Parts: sequence; structure tokens; C-alpha cells
Amino acid sequence: MIDLSSAYTRPKRLKSISSQVKAASVAGIALGMLHLSGCTPRETEEPRRPNILFAISDDQSFPHTSFEGSRFVNTPAFDRIAEEGIYFTNAIASSPGCAPSRSSIVTGRHHWQNEQSGQHGSSWMKKHVPFIDLLDLNGYVTGRTGKGVVPFQYARDENDSLWRSTDAGGIAHSNIRYEPGSPGDERTATGINTLNYFENFKYFMENVREDEPFFFWYGSTEPHRGYEDGSWKRKDKNPEDVQVPGFLPDNEVIRGDLLDYAVEIEWFDLHLQRMLAYLEETGELENTIVIVTSDQGMPFPRAKANCYEYGIRVPFAVRYPDRFPGNRIVDDPLSFADLAPTILELTNTSPEGMLPISGNSIVHILESNDQGRVDETKKYVFSGRERHSSSRYRNWGYPIRAIRSTDFLLIWNLKPERWPAGAPQAIRPGTDGVLLPMYGIDEDGVHHHHWAFTDIDPSPSKSYIIENHRDETIRPYFDLAVAKRPEFELFDVKNDPGNLNNLSGNPDYSEIENEMKEALMQELIRSEDPRVVGPDKEIFDSYPRYMFMREFPKPDSTVR
Repeated sequence: MIDLSSAYTRPKRLKSISSQVKAASVAGIALGMLHLSGCTPRETEEPRRPNILFAISDDQSFPHTSFEGSRFVNTPAFDRIAEEGIYFTNAIASSPGCAPSRSSIVTGRHHWQNEQSGQHGSSWMKKHVPFIDLLDLNGYVTGRTGKGVVPFQYARDENDSLWRSTDAGGIAHSNIRYEPGSPGDERTATGINTLNYFENFKYFMENVREDEPFFFWYGSTEPHRGYEDGSWKRKDKNPEDVQVPGFLPDNEVIRGDLLDYAVEIEWFDLHLQRMLAYLEETGELENTIVIVTSDQGMPFPRAKANCYEYGIRVPFAVRYPDRFPGNRIVDDPLSFADLAPTILELTNTSPEGMLPISGNSIVHILESNDQGRVDETKKYVFSGRERHSSSRYRNWGYPIRAIRSTDFLLIWNLKPERWPAGAPQAIRPGTDGVLLPMYGIDEDGVHHHHWAFTDIDPSPSKSYIIENHRDETIRPYFDLAVAKRPEFELFDVKNDPGNLNNLSGNPDYSEIENEMKEALMQELIRSEDPRVVGPDKEIFDSYPRYMFMREFPKPDSTVR
């Protein structure tokens, strides 16, 4: 039997903020509103414009911070932002894939609106202007360290005249790295990036920023795979502390894999902690809006590359005590498409030059004194995916559109005849159609990651589930990860965060399902999703991919 329980502990509601904090916050908000309207109180200096530190990890699901109650992940920096600021319980990535998710962040648009510039491994077109460019034009000094808005193909030479030439997440002004094996190499696992994120941030602050307001993108490549197997043992972590989600088998292989994942989350958090300390020491922290999140869920079967909770629901916290009353937990659904309009409003920057934005500013929520549900009109947010890796015949994807409320998640699998995790069998490279073994399992019973189901990242968890799929206790987890799915899925996210009990078609939930289907379709039509309004409903499968390609046999059904 698969456990439908949550396998994590929700954070307790924070105490209500005091009347003194409320009064101070109201005064700060009033001053900010005067500034935004172009007015300043007489005989006072014009308030400094806020700096912004945007910190984004790579592949981290919502339960995996110590603030959220995780027993095997320790995240003091994130916890500080969440405790002193605002923690969003329902932050939803626009896609469970890094490229489309990051595309949505910087454009304020659904990934399906961004053509090839919203798809994994394709090209970034100049017309999709990120909000960061507009901050540059508005007097902000912008910079980046680590992973920006990728993987995309940016312009290689003058022949790529329609393509953007630089990363849409900003310019990396330095490349300070750890020297592997040297005395100064403090990395806690060999799979961790050699980039010294904090030192690159410090270089930006001391050599690039000068005295202007700044926007800095800290893009950790952790906890993206691959991990050093067993790195958790050097951190004295305890497998008994691991909370295994219900869609994964609970054994030492899975627990060890989750602990290696935790080691990399903590590395991301360590460098954020150093950035916060530096800002505090230099007197900049209180004038800096700090936003901390992740681009998508954890790189495990049925999480990343899936529109289930562990694929699209991410940690999210914001701190800016000058204007945002802190010590609050907010349950309003938050979309990544909301970030661009929010940052533009906070910096008093015009969106002119960007394509029409689909997200909505949440400044009114950030400035509110309330917690729980703040804006009852903010009922739904949206997510989706197309292609992830090279995983099917002719590089076809697995199109999904999803709608999320505070209580329910509705998923529309537009091509249920396709394999959701990728084809179960590939063509052997360099041959004329010779097939590799089914499920990627060789004659010795060993699974090869790149032979099957390649929308799932290579991992011990993936191999264990596939190699043991004939075991009746493991087969349910195998099916959850790779088996074909119905067209519609509906989940009660509060009682079933693992999304194991599909309520679609259940008459007790028909009213909810019909309302969410209608709201989803309205948004897809409004945003002119090609999958719905055309004229070419298959255009996403035609965009070139500029990354590693695999070859797969033609499926039995050629229905596209």
C-alpha cells in the first residue's frame, strides 16, 4: 500500500504582529506610496530606491526547508527570510522545468506565450525582453552569479540576428571559483559547482555596483543533479530523519538519495547566509528586498518535469521590513508570472518594451498587515510543460496544462497516449534502428539512465524503481513514475500533497472539477495558448533543440 499521508510537517502559524510594528509598517508604506507617485514630504530626503537580491535554487520542492518542518534539511538563511518576512505556502512555478520556469519569471508571461523562448533547450528571441533589462534602463546596476535563464541557445554570431546575445538573467561580472582539491576548497560534495557564489556577489558589490541601487540574481546550480553518492555521511546526517514522500518507496537507497539532495540545498543556503551577513555588515540589508525561491521541484521520479505538487510547488519567502510587515504566512496562490510585474512596481519601472505581461503584481499582498488569505480575488494560478529532455520520437514533448487553487490541483494531460516520463525504449546510437532493451535494463538487470524514461534525471532512486519494477511492492511506485496517465487528474492538495488519489470523475468533486476546467480554458484562450487556439497546435514539438538529442522508435499510435 502507498501511504497517502503528507510525510512532512507544516509550519505553525506565526504570532500576529504587534500594533507597534503595524503602525511603523503603515508609515513606511505611506512614505513608499508618496515616492511612487512622484511626491516627497517637505524637508526630507528622497527615500533610497530598494535593492533586490533574488536567490533561486535549482530543483527544490516546497517541503525541503527547516522552516517548512523538514527534519533532514537545515536552511537558516531561508528560515530567517521567512521568519522576518513573508512566507508563501502556495508558490507555484510556471513549469516543472528550469528553462520555461525561468522564462516566465523574467517575462511575467506563461511559458506557452514565449514560443521557443519558453521551451527547454531552444533559442531565446530578442523580442522576449526580461524585466532585468528595464531595471538597467531605470538606473539599477544588475548582475548575476551561477545559473541564469537557461538552458537556452543565445546568439552565437551575427547570423543569429533575431536571438538575444546575453543571458536573460543578467551579466555575470566575475568568475571566482574553488580550486578542486585545494586547501580552500570547502565544498561539501564533489557534485557541487566550483563557483564561489558569495565571492562573486561580493565582487559585484565592491567593483561593479558603486553607489547605485542594484538587482542581483543569485542562481545556484544546487540541488540539481548529479550528486556525490553518500556525501551525506560526511555531514553526519541521519537516514532516520528523512521524510520520504508517498510516491517513493521508503528504503535506504531512497533515504540516502534524499540526504545527498539535502546536502546541496544546504550549500545554496550557506552562500545566501553569507550574502545576508555581508549586506548586514555594510548597512545594506534593510534597504534590500530579498526574494528566495527555487525554479521547480526536486529531481526525483514523479517530481521534477511533472505538474504534481512536488514538481511545481516551491519554497518562497520575501523580506523587506521597510515596507512589508513581517512575521506573516500567506496562503494566496502565487505564480512565477507575478514576479516581473511585482518587481517593476516596487522599483517604479515602466514595463514599456516588454511583451504583454500575464502575471499580476502582488505588492498589495506584500504591503498588507494580514496573513492567511489576503486577496480572495486571487483564486487560481497556472502552470504547464511541453518538452523537457530529448525523450520521445521526433523530440515530441508531453504537453500539460495545470490550474492550482489553495485547495485543489487540476492537471490536463493533452496527449495521454504518450509516455509521461519519456519513451520506455530508445534506439541504440550509431545503428539503423536497433532498439536498446525495454526500460533501459540490460541483460544483467542493470538500469542505464539514458536508455529509457529520460525525462527523469539520472539517479539512484530512478534506477532502484526501474530495476525492481517486477517486485509487487515496488511496482506501484514504478507506475506512478512512468505509466501512462488519464487526460484529467484532480487532487486535494491539502490532504494529499503527494497527489496519489485522483479525484477526477468523482461525483463528489464534479462541481470543483468543472469550475477549474472552465477557469483553465478561459486562461488558455485569453493567453492565446497555441495548444488551444492554434493555428498550429503542434508548434511546440517543432522548435529546434540545441542540446543533446536521442533517437526513439516511432510509437505504435502516430496520433500527435
